[in-house]
Amino acid sequence: MGNSGVSARELAAATPATRDRYVDLLRVASLGVVVLGHWLMAVVDGGGQVGNLLAVVPGLQVVTWALQVMPVFFFVGGFSHALAYRSRPRYAAFLRARLQRLLRPTMVFVGVWGIAALVIQLLGGDGGLTGVALRLVTQPLWFIGIYLAMVAFTPPLLTLHERWGWGAFGALVGGAVVVDVVRFAADVPFVEFLNFAFVWLAIHQLGFLRADGMIRLPGVLAGAGLTAAALLVALGPYPLSMVGMPGEKVSNMAPPTLALLAHGLWLVGAVELLKGPGARFTARAGVWHKVVAANGIAMTAFLWHLTAMLGVYGALLALDVRLPAPATAAWWAQAPLRIAAAAVLTALLVAAFRRFEQPAATAPADGSAALPPASGRGDPHLASLAALGVTLALFGVLGLSMVGFGGLLEGHSATLIAVDVTAPAAVGMALAGWLLVERAGRGRNTRMS
Repeated sequence: MGNSGVSARELAAATPATRDRYVDLLRVASLGVVVLGHWLMAVVDGGGQVGNLLAVVPGLQVVTWALQVMPVFFFVGGFSHALAYRSRPRYAAFLRARLQRLLRPTMVFVGVWGIAALVIQLLGGDGGLTGVALRLVTQPLWFIGIYLAMVAFTPPLLTLHERWGWGAFGALVGGAVVVDVVRFAADVPFVEFLNFAFVWLAIHQLGFLRADGMIRLPGVLAGAGLTAAALLVALGPYPLSMVGMPGEKVSNMAPPTLALLAHGLWLVGAVELLKGPGARFTARAGVWHKVVAANGIAMTAFLWHLTAMLGVYGALLALDVRLPAPATAAWWAQAPLRIAAAAVLTALLVAAFRRFEQPAATAPADGSAALPPASGRGDPHLASLAALGVTLALFGVLGLSMVGFGGLLEGHSATLIAVDVTAPAAVGMALAGWLLVERAGRGRNTRMS
């Protein structure tokens, strides 16, 4: 698989008995649900403008309580990060191993789209759906940026977990509560952005608790989360949808709210309740082979799935195929064909770019085999260099998710924490950060002046 020369079947056959296969299933299933949700929610009119099915049919927003599964991905990330860092507690090497699987396919995606955007705009072809695509395709990169932050904060938060257990999780939840109270009751500006950290890191912290077998009452967790989410939406200022909606005054996603945190608790409890059946299901050789194969391409498919979807709509418009009005019977009848076409195009893009998502041939469940042998906590200067690198990388990726590639030649910018960022600057930050992490992770001690 990838450049490793090891097939998915060989990797599956070499899996140790101690591997938590259910975690791998959750990882690929959560990304798969996100991809399918994006394909289904997107509506494009005859002029190439992209809308949201959930805005057209507000009653469907309740399905996001089951299909907004990003919290599950961040939860299993916390589980894997805890085991990986404990196996090789060197910060720089840990970051390098994690960023390779994230940033290599991401930067290839960014490079291809960056060149395409430049050519398109030089030729004056950035109108209609093409112009929308230049703005839209980078939006899912917010997920990569948040995940980079989780990787970066794993060592200190894992230390707090080992000392305080559920108390460390409770402190993060408390921070999210304070932020929302100050935001909505005192109307303090900009404080809501702190919940990008408190909410998502709290979900990530649950993965640490799972790694140590401390989630013993998943039914209570699920029930408490679902009840809290329902009460917050019914009685508070929170919208029904657990994904962002166009034009809404308050979004549960950007920035994340206490309602989204409660939703995450319900999902984590629910998937933990299914752990027994899930483990038996993934113990089947045929199922496990498919899970391994899917894990090897999951990030590549996630990066390119919007490109495929927009490509399908672009082909339909170019062929003068009538696009039915959203949510009509004709629209629903056409939806399976559009989704199937997007899946085929995604598969072709994955075939072209999968080599850049290179799995470790012998990686265990925690991914620690990708890290070099180590003893102790490593050189503090290398750790500082790696910390600077991952900070640049995550801000670069987040910046690009906001600014997109539209208006590249005009210097279009977006505001990232009170700083205007252009697409070239964001790409430069991400590349520079990745280079610093690579240098530090390989043990090349470049002192910072």
